[in-house]
Amino acid sequence: MNHYPRVYLKPGREASIQRRHPWVFSGGIARVEGQPAPGALVTLHSAEGKFLAWGHYSAASQIRVRLLSWDPAEDPDATEFWRTRLKHAIEARAPLLADGRTTACRLVNAESDGLPGLIVDRYGDVLVLQALTAGIEARRALLGELLVQALHPQTIYERSDADVRQREDLPSRIGILYGAEPPETLEILENGQRFRVDVRRGHKTGFYLDQRDNRRLLGERIAALARAGRLLDMLNVFSYTGGFAVYALAYGGDAVRSITNVDVSNDALQMGRANLAQNGLKAEQVTDISGDAFQVLRTLRQQGRSFDVIVLDPPKFAFTQKDVQKAARGYKDINLQALHLLRAGGYLFTFSCSGAISADLLQKIVFGATLDAGRDVQLVGWMTQAEDHPVALTFPEGAYLKGLLCYVAA
Repeated sequence: MNHYPRVYLKPGREASIQRRHPWVFSGGIARVEGQPAPGALVTLHSAEGKFLAWGHYSAASQIRVRLLSWDPAEDPDATEFWRTRLKHAIEARAPLLADGRTTACRLVNAESDGLPGLIVDRYGDVLVLQALTAGIEARRALLGELLVQALHPQTIYERSDADVRQREDLPSRIGILYGAEPPETLEILENGQRFRVDVRRGHKTGFYLDQRDNRRLLGERIAALARAGRLLDMLNVFSYTGGFAVYALAYGGDAVRSITNVDVSNDALQMGRANLAQNGLKAEQVTDISGDAFQVLRTLRQQGRSFDVIVLDPPKFAFTQKDVQKAARGYKDINLQALHLLRAGGYLFTFSCSGAISADLLQKIVFGATLDAGRDVQLVGWMTQAEDHPVALTFPEGAYLKGLLCYVAA
């Protein structure tokens, strides 16, 4: 331990570390002994010099140290450390893939799996890796080798192109880390539904795996409404490749009279069409609108349109705390427009994937929209990310996806 650079906290700053929160911010650091390179392993100490934890150092980031272990006897420089952490994460996902009805999931979820900065998603025989921090950047080759040994994939494709890398002064990187070039699109199963995924150019690592449980929840709600004799019109805003639409038609059948998908990307809408075909679903009921969601919602209202089910699944509006006010206005606007379009007895599935927007704030935003819309709305369910995106109880920031299921009574 003595040969590693040492980071010392300011007096009284060790409480969160003792609660095993994995982030050490620059403002809490008194001094650094040694000259740690970006991503170097360091030891963290109290102001009095007591060992607290091991972590990766990044001078470029406000999160100066990302913690890996609180055990002084552990060696996070050892290959076995990384092998064991990966093994535990992979084993935790095994039940999800066991019945063969789902072939894609998140295998490693960064801090919540004890591997800060590392994302690994599985799409059948293709793994997609994101190195989001300097510490993981410095260990890409090792992690690739360990994943090959553990899972024997055809390909490991790197999508280290997330904006967060800029905060670590890291360039964007996309390409093959191991194996063959992935196909233009590959097929996955999710709860028995088939989807085409573009891991090279798609959003995130190719697909919104975190919405798996919520897509099924929507399908089940549609099916229940169909059994009650309802004929349904659905609006799917920020639809991407049509995941919610596929579930709606698969579960609702002929009770779904129409689905309107809205997305700014025409390519995504075309992939949505391909996903309908993959599942043998009729596309006649589906209309695609390529355009700005805010303007499309207003246009639909001007046209006198109305819907029984609306899904709002926008991209991240708030990247940091300084973006929260502006983001809140955006979330309120889209929810207000959606509430104007919902029929009495309809359902709103509304989401935020902005970590800076808390679940409590999202509820307040939607409440404000209901008041402005003059609608009688009941909250009937909370939604969050799927179980392969776990949230360590020591790291509440990991709960980034929040959703409200609202019933519009009148």
